[in-house]
Amino acid sequence: MKPFALTPDMLSTLGKTFYPTGHTMLIFADEAAARRAAQALAEGGVPGDDVAFVSPEAITNQIGPTTSDADNPLPSPGTEGATVRAYVRLAQEGHAGLLVRTETDEEMERLRTLLRDKPPAMGQRYRTLVIEDL
Repeated sequence: MKPFALTPDMLSTLGKTFYPTGHTMLIFADEAAARRAAQALAEGGVPGDDVAFVSPEAITNQIGPTTSDADNPLPSPGTEGATVRAYVRLAQEGHAGLLVRTETDEEMERLRTLLRDKPPAMGQRYRTLVIEDL
């Protein structure tokens, strides 16, 4: 598992809001729960480079500010701004996250299987033009 670092390819084209296409963002009750989930993924064979730990501080300081232009110059037609604001609210309560590469349906199904006993408080899969609730 690697630490989270926001990169330009994790932002939407319009508004530059957090939108990491090909990844799933999982929010857990706290850091310990997120780390247990990461361990389950590692034990299930998910490569460490495909999983990033997202601390509450990273959510509020790196991901949160991406909503500043979400509705500029026009209101966003999508939910990415509202989704980021939900992440920030949870992070302020101590929730932590994992950002997991899930480019294929098979990778997504593997993620669901491995975390069946460790469900996140919130989960969003980012695909091209679609944010899928888990």
